[in-house]
Amino acid sequence: MILDKKYKSLMKYYILLMFMMCLSLSANAQIDNKRKSIVIPAVESKKDSADISPLTPSKPIENKNFGLNTPRVSPNLEFPKKEFSMFPEEQFGNPGELYEKRINKNIENLKLSPEEVEQRNGSTTDQFLGDFKSKAKFVNVIYRDHGYVDGDLIQVRINDDIIYPRVFLNGGYSGFKLDLKPGFNKIDFVALNQGDSGPNTAEFKVIDDNGFIVSHNQWNLATGVKATIIVVKE
Repeated sequence: MILDKKYKSLMKYYILLMFMMCLSLSANAQIDNKRKSIVIPAVESKKDSADISPLTPSKPIENKNFGLNTPRVSPNLEFPKKEFSMFPEEQFGNPGELYEKRINKNIENLKLSPEEVEQRNGSTTDQFLGDFKSKAKFVNVIYRDHGYVDGDLIQVRINDDIIYPRVFLNGGYSGFKLDLKPGFNKIDFVALNQGDSGPNTAEFKVIDDNGFIVSHNQWNLATGVKATIIVVKE
């Protein structure tokens, strides 16, 4: 009997302990559920003061005259007062001034003598530069451009026969040897052009077999005009 009472007493204690444990677990579970289910109410934010709207490209101004679209120009845009140039203070020739210079040149020509005009512009008539007597067996004929080397071309003829059809005048002397025949030996220099600056200008020398200068002269010729020298062998 005593054992039964003790057993019953232990059972009550065990049941009570189990009840307390279950109660404690239930309380903890409720606390956890409350923590997880807390809901923070949404607070409606104040409307942003900035007015954001989608960007749309501005429409170009239509040019009714040509049917082309031209961009808008800002009214505050400042344009340079002077066009930009890689060369400061660049100035171009005035056609009127160029024409005036030509007139002045023509007036200057009127003031010059015919010989001076011919010297400036080149002779338009054939030039005879003299005849000379010599007892030499041959002569050396040399010539050069006595002015600016600008592409002067000549043709050389001996007794009306073309010996050198096209000769370029350099700054240095060049030429040929001519065996003299008894009597007249005519040498013609024909201007084929007037070069880049004009007229056709040259300096020439005729030197005999002893080194004596038979003739030394110059010419200023227009295109197609010739200068002639005659060497008479005695």
